[in-house]
Amino acid sequence: MRVLALLLIALILASLASALYYLVKDKGKSERTVKMLTVRIALSFILFALLMLGHYLGFIPENGLR
Repeated sequence: MRVLALLLIALILASLASALYYLVKDKGKSERTVKMLTVRIALSFILFALLMLGHYLGFIPENGLR
């Protein structure tokens, strides 16, 4: 569970970095920045849902991941 959460966080940061790259490179004339930010939002939602499901199913105890 911890590895999956860290992997999703890494993907979220990579998506955010690529959105910044496209924003600077395209100077706002392309939709690639918006698409990458949409991917970041979707990954964040998946991470949140995964953490909630993991807590509900008992994979994540009350005191957190260790």
